[in-house]
Amino acid sequence: MTTTLPAYDEVVARYEPVIGLETHVELGTNTKMWCGCPTDFGGEPNTRVCPVCLGLPGSLPVANKAAIEATIRIGLALNCSIAEWCRFARKNYFYPDMPKNFQISQYDEPLCFDGYLDVEVNGELVRIGIERVHLEEDTGKTLHVGGATGRIHGATESLVDYNRAGIPLVEIVTKPVPGIGALAPEVARAYVAELRDVIRSLGVSDVRMEEGSLRCDVNTSLNLPGEEWGTRTETKNVNSLRSVERAVRSEMLRQASVLDAGGRITQETRHFHEDTGDTTPGRSKETATDYRYFPEPDLVPLAPDTGWVAELKAALPELPRLRRKRIQQDWGLSDLDMQSVVNAGAVELIEATVAAGATPAAARKWWLGELSRRANESGVELADVGATPAQVAELQGLVDAGSLNDKLARTVLEGVVAGEGSPTEIMTNRNLEVVSDTGALTAAVDEAIAANPDVADKIRSGKVAAAGALVGAVMKTTRGQADAKTVRELILERLGAQG
Repeated sequence: MTTTLPAYDEVVARYEPVIGLETHVELGTNTKMWCGCPTDFGGEPNTRVCPVCLGLPGSLPVANKAAIEATIRIGLALNCSIAEWCRFARKNYFYPDMPKNFQISQYDEPLCFDGYLDVEVNGELVRIGIERVHLEEDTGKTLHVGGATGRIHGATESLVDYNRAGIPLVEIVTKPVPGIGALAPEVARAYVAELRDVIRSLGVSDVRMEEGSLRCDVNTSLNLPGEEWGTRTETKNVNSLRSVERAVRSEMLRQASVLDAGGRITQETRHFHEDTGDTTPGRSKETATDYRYFPEPDLVPLAPDTGWVAELKAALPELPRLRRKRIQQDWGLSDLDMQSVVNAGAVELIEATVAAGATPAAARKWWLGELSRRANESGVELADVGATPAQVAELQGLVDAGSLNDKLARTVLEGVVAGEGSPTEIMTNRNLEVVSDTGALTAAVDEAIAANPDVADKIRSGKVAAAGALVGAVMKTTRGQADAKTVRELILERLGAQG
């Protein structure tokens, strides 16, 4: 039976949403969290393993200092307090792809706590409270084979690859975010986008959502105005910014439909489906007591040296939001134009293109124009479209030098994206350089004048705007390689007209 969902405007008029986000970030360390096994992708299944990450009897974990440092830097960038003393804990749960069958994590004593991250939504600043930033280990990967969907249902057997088991994983948990009304889906998206930018600026993870190095669990609840917060659901492992926004919106509509019908919301995990934008039930959501947390007996407590923490704080890079404000002023962009750059994920790309020699206006034109169009058509991130900032700057340099016009430059860019080489190499190999030599163009101009006597007469009589038709004819004859400005000057000169 199909359930008719209420309109979104009706939902936010009757209910108040509260959201919370739990984000997992795989750190880019060279080795795993508790052992020396490499963390690089690839390799045959179960070849990046050892007795420690396989949970063999008698093996003992040793904490990865680089992972601890990265976690502290993330906490500091999120305005958190850093614990002077904390412990790791065992989280007991049936993990089919965790050989120990428990996860070493942190419970009531996180490494970083009580911070915040400011995000901008529709010109408004929204402060998202950070409950905790703690360090744990990731699970392995279960492969279900023999079925049509790759899921456990219908599969004939399941295989486990432990290569990823034990990868350092940071979990960042927000405080509940009430009072944002209809903006709840957009706030969720803006938070994850800003968090991704912050972590990327620290250089501790590549935070590629499509590859799973950044994963988001989205908590959503509804309540009537003035009443207690409602029962929350947790939509698991949402893997794109767009899906974060859609997941919140979808759950708001679904929960409102249940409440409107007199039903109750069940505390549970839910799965988000990219194709439909809907969520479906997963499992009932456990509480902390269900995990039977207790201090990890094989690891000593962690007490970061305050001097070391101070050094890490002093070395933090400029935060992305402040950097964007500075760049916006340097580039002379309006708030709307800057938001377009941010939404396209082009800030770093344009900045690198400017550093390579292009003007901000030219760099922005290429990345938000032709290259954004190609990225959208291909379904890839802008940074993966196939052109580098250095190549875009080189292309614009050829345009500025008069070697290419805009049309020819787009053709050259097509070759760059296809991997044919540098803009200069493509221009030379395809013979695409602008023809600006007046001697080579004179014959083409005379031919256009002879073929269009009526237009020529208009120009002679003073209607110089008609020269555009002859310029177009010459451009066609020269396959778009003529310099339009030079062609126009030659036409007016040959017809004795004044421009």
